[in-house]
Amino acid sequence: MHTLEQLRSGALQGIKRLQISEELTSFPDEIYDLADSLEVLDLSNNRLRDLPSDLTRLTRLKILFASNNLFEHLPDVLGQMPGLEMIGFKHNRIARVSEHCLPEQTRWLILTDNRITALPESIGNLTRLEKLALAGNQISVLPDSFAQLKKLGLLRLSANALAEFPDLLLALPKLAWLAFSGNPFCPAHDEHADFVQVHSQDMTLHEVLGMGASGLISRGTWRNNEHGFADEVAVKVFKGKVTSDGFPKDELDACLTLGRHDNLVKPLAHIHEPDCAALVMGLIPGDYYNLGQPPSLETCTRDTFTQGQSFTALQAEHIIEQMRELIAYFESKAVSHGDLYAHNVLINAAGHILFGDFGAASKYHNLTSAQQAGVQAIERRALAYFEEDVRGLVNA
Repeated sequence: MHTLEQLRSGALQGIKRLQISEELTSFPDEIYDLADSLEVLDLSNNRLRDLPSDLTRLTRLKILFASNNLFEHLPDVLGQMPGLEMIGFKHNRIARVSEHCLPEQTRWLILTDNRITALPESIGNLTRLEKLALAGNQISVLPDSFAQLKKLGLLRLSANALAEFPDLLLALPKLAWLAFSGNPFCPAHDEHADFVQVHSQDMTLHEVLGMGASGLISRGTWRNNEHGFADEVAVKVFKGKVTSDGFPKDELDACLTLGRHDNLVKPLAHIHEPDCAALVMGLIPGDYYNLGQPPSLETCTRDTFTQGQSFTALQAEHIIEQMRELIAYFESKAVSHGDLYAHNVLINAAGHILFGDFGAASKYHNLTSAQQAGVQAIERRALAYFEEDVRGLVNA
């Protein structure tokens, strides 16, 4: 994090990345002094409503973040900046996205949690677009030009106002990671009477074990363990707001719909209270570690891996076979995971995998048979990428 004082003093001359969060209400002109070097500009967590028309002076800028501000429209000046490849304006008040505000070189566009009701037809001109995050808006229909997004690999459409499943998505040749829960066309939540419901006061939460977009996972112990669960459990307490993947309540519903499987983190019970929604799970043994790492800005939609990480051919095929069986199980439950990545997989020394993180999961049993087959084909594309990545780790 940098400061205005540093910027104004000239102490930041020559930097490539600038991050300022100081309740800004206007764009600091001193940023232009960095035009010869600045590639990444992060103005998130301020009070900005617009960007200046001469932002084009930042000719080297590739990445712009302006999340958690007060923007009511996506600034048109962005469309005049051909070098911009990644744009992030989540958690604003954006209702309007004009025909002229999106640079055609965009690879990664994040507009999560705004007030967007419609996308411009010009979005079809973004032929390099690989990742598009639109969860938590009010979009009721996708423009026909969406069919031109031939490189789109990851799409988040959850928590919008779509009355029908957008069939044009089924023809996108690269789409592999799709989230669409929380729309009017989606099925209602189940009551999941087969899972025990417990109370938040029945347990004590201890140290945080993990943190995701939808909530915190903590170690829990029981004050009242009348159901005979293990003394120590993991408890994921969901946030109430929309996340980059959709509504936390949809994640909980999908997880309980899938139930128990040897390669899934074991759900035990759930908490459903006005001020607390949570999932109680079995603790994951300490010898499990992440199979992969999240995509980088460079790889965009593809996982990264630890330097030197490798498997034998036999180990790789064992991992792949477990994931194939899991995806077949998901299909039998009519649930799409939507985020089938190695970084969402845990593995131990014996090669046993545990698959988790259901934030992008979507139920689809109410769709037509053709639509269900299309959703499954999209997830199978993600499976193919997963297999390619795992085989790429095999020792020569």
